[in-house]
Amino acid sequence: MIPRLASYFPILRWGRQYNRSALTNDLVAAVIVTIMLIPQSLAYALLAGLPPEAGIYASIAPILLYAVFGTSRALAVGPVAVVSLLTASAVGQVAEQGTAGYAVAALTLAGLSGGFLLLLGVFRLGFLANFLSHPVIAGFITASGILIATSQLKHILGIEASGHTLIEMVGALVSNLGQINPITVVIGVTATAFLFWVRKGLKPLLRKIGAGPLLADIVTKAGPVAAVVVTTLAVWAFGLAERGVSIVGEVPQSLPPLTMPGLAPELIRQLAIPAILISIIGFVESISVAQTLAAKKRQRIDPNQELIGLGAANLGAAFTGGYPVTGGFARSVVNFDAGAETPAAGAFTAIGLAIAALALTPLVYYLPNATLAATIVVAVLSLVDFSILKKTWSYSRADFAAVTATILLTLTLGVEIGVASGVILSIALHLYKTSKPHVAEVGLVPGTNHFRNINRHEVETHPEILALRVDESLYFVNARFLEDLIQDRVVDGQSLRHVILMCSAVNEIDYSALESLEAINHRLTDLGVGLHLSEVKGPVMDRLRTTHFLDQLNGRVFLSQYDAWKALTQPADPAKAAE
Repeated sequence: MIPRLASYFPILRWGRQYNRSALTNDLVAAVIVTIMLIPQSLAYALLAGLPPEAGIYASIAPILLYAVFGTSRALAVGPVAVVSLLTASAVGQVAEQGTAGYAVAALTLAGLSGGFLLLLGVFRLGFLANFLSHPVIAGFITASGILIATSQLKHILGIEASGHTLIEMVGALVSNLGQINPITVVIGVTATAFLFWVRKGLKPLLRKIGAGPLLADIVTKAGPVAAVVVTTLAVWAFGLAERGVSIVGEVPQSLPPLTMPGLAPELIRQLAIPAILISIIGFVESISVAQTLAAKKRQRIDPNQELIGLGAANLGAAFTGGYPVTGGFARSVVNFDAGAETPAAGAFTAIGLAIAALALTPLVYYLPNATLAATIVVAVLSLVDFSILKKTWSYSRADFAAVTATILLTLTLGVEIGVASGVILSIALHLYKTSKPHVAEVGLVPGTNHFRNINRHEVETHPEILALRVDESLYFVNARFLEDLIQDRVVDGQSLRHVILMCSAVNEIDYSALESLEAINHRLTDLGVGLHLSEVKGPVMDRLRTTHFLDQLNGRVFLSQYDAWKALTQPADPAKAAE
């Protein structure tokens, strides 16, 4: 009973092995991640168009729930830049920012996302996330990073600007340049420059002057906190809020409240598709990080259980004043590098954030929004990776086209259309690649039992035999392609007597492909040409045996391509052919 429960509650598995060493390592990691998350959570809430406390609330209950249901030992769950942007885009279409309806819509979005992820996990449908190819994901994240950084320039410049696309944002910024607040610019630019230096140069400097690796790491991760403290003190000491510097203002001093997502059918209808897109993007990002970190310690990640863990985390956010969450790359890497051994590190982080929500929120009253914007800009620019364009151009022009289209559509039409286009492009790309499978004519490598492509190797062929190796499963998209290919080859080859389909790479034959094989068999029969199969995999053969195809086949099924070659080139000795 316990092992079965542990499959749904991984905490039962790692919790039984928990010891003092793991506790120490998890506490150290929690301190470092908490220091990093306090300014980051406030900043991402700002990006989502929500009050700053929503970022902290979204980092408490979700982390605790993931610790119970998740399988990754290092994944840190909470608000992330891309999901925050998607939230702002989706919720902004149904409610006005700053209203109660906006907050309720964000809760509803988290609830729908959590419910969708939970259903995927329960029914073990994690494979659906594979419909987003890696190049398309990379293109979307790159475009999102540009959009996010651009959206924060208004806070760094101290002007009003809006928009959901790059063109709208740039246009709004240019038209309002006359409203720039010089003091805000100084704060924003200085904070941005400082944070870039902290990220790249502080740790090497500390190590050079003799600081230990742990101390250097903690001080480096505390860089954003230092920016927050210094700029907040400056605004308070010099009364800069009265001189036009936008500040966070009052943040409730409390633990996450119990909240209720909206249940209005129209609201649910409007947010259903965005919730699905957010769920898929969040899961893909989260599982990629979790599997990468787990591989370094030879640990195992269960994708379907991860869906349940992330679903529970989002439901937790929906009922505690948060908004959609997922596993963040930066904080997870920090958690891993800091020595986190179990999900308990996340639970301790949640406790640290709860203490911050109770005791530290009054201290951020004078925190300038420009500093939070600088935190976001520095974080998201690391997501921008134009090298994917060069890589895909060199390797696959189809992938390059998909990446380029995703980037351009996301920048010009908005993130939701960008995500939807990415899904469609990923599926279309797969269908395109498999619609014309690689089919090689093969011949016998002299002195061996192996068959290789006649265009790549010196091989033996026979004028009466056409041996074709199909390097793809056969299904409705490519079935007609194989029909036409064989028809053309048989018409050109007047001396042909046998066609052999080498099926070593065929893992599936659907009903459409079966009908195509039947059509091929009938045509070849009329032409007096035999159709033979070789190296058919067991599961494929099992399916074929349930049909009449094998009974109607005018040729034979051979265990190996070599058996087929021997039997058809030496028909006087057919007993050696294995059927």
